[in-house]
Amino acid sequence: MTAGPVIAALGLAGAVVAVVSAHLRLQGWGRVVLAALCWVPAFGLTALVADVRIIMAVGYAPLCLFGLPFGWPPVDYFATAFPWPVRNQLICLFGALLWAGAALAFQRRTAGACAACGRVAGARTGWSSAASAARWGRWAAYTGFVVPFGYSLIRWAWALNIPIGMSAAEIAELHRSGLVWAGAGLATVAACGGVLTLGLIHRWGEVWPRWVPGLAGRRVPVALPVTLGGAMSAVLLTSLGSVVAMTDWNDPASWLLSPMTYWPLWGAALGAATLAYRLRRRGGCEVCGLSG
Repeated sequence: MTAGPVIAALGLAGAVVAVVSAHLRLQGWGRVVLAALCWVPAFGLTALVADVRIIMAVGYAPLCLFGLPFGWPPVDYFATAFPWPVRNQLICLFGALLWAGAALAFQRRTAGACAACGRVAGARTGWSSAASAARWGRWAAYTGFVVPFGYSLIRWAWALNIPIGMSAAEIAELHRSGLVWAGAGLATVAACGGVLTLGLIHRWGEVWPRWVPGLAGRRVPVALPVTLGGAMSAVLLTSLGSVVAMTDWNDPASWLLSPMTYWPLWGAALGAATLAYRLRRRGGCEVCGLSG
């Protein structure tokens, strides 16, 4: 009863912020405040409204597609993975991306930057230059490669009856229910995602390798890794609110060994690596003509 009016009020306030940001050219503190008001709903819809059910739905998709010809798993994947609450969260996540786009457009417009690439004539490129992005993007990519293996190793250990972060009785129950194998499959998908992150800093992420039929030797479209990496980064960041709410922060051993703990870090690292890839490969802008 009380949530409805609050949500309606927040929606109305958001509409006002959106209209103001699209028409006013504020400077100084006004610009900072309005930009923050655009970024807050982007963050809130991603990290606070959405939760780990989106990650589960996306993570299990490859397993279900692979097992479809074999009749595994014996459930309706779409009905199970995407009930209305999850679809609603996906809508909210899409709204978060729109808010992020609105915030970025406002910042570029009020800074006198190119609306297409964000460059400013005569300004130093700094961290956004191709050379700088290659340096810090490498750190982000290796972080995005290593972090999911922490999750995967724990899940694989459970499949091998190694009780990391859980009691032997809890591991036995996972084996009795069969859930341990679903977790091991999800761990394998996560590990593959970590390996693919390395493509953002290596040549095989720019030119299709020889073993890819029909595409070998051709350049990888920049939009492909950027779209997939950006989408997966947003999906992984939806775990932040769940991790904060479900973690017993008074028990360091518990949260350090929890497979979920590092999902937000993985999402942030993947997002940074994807941004660096975009900056490194974008070339000259067709709108403003600037490069670097």
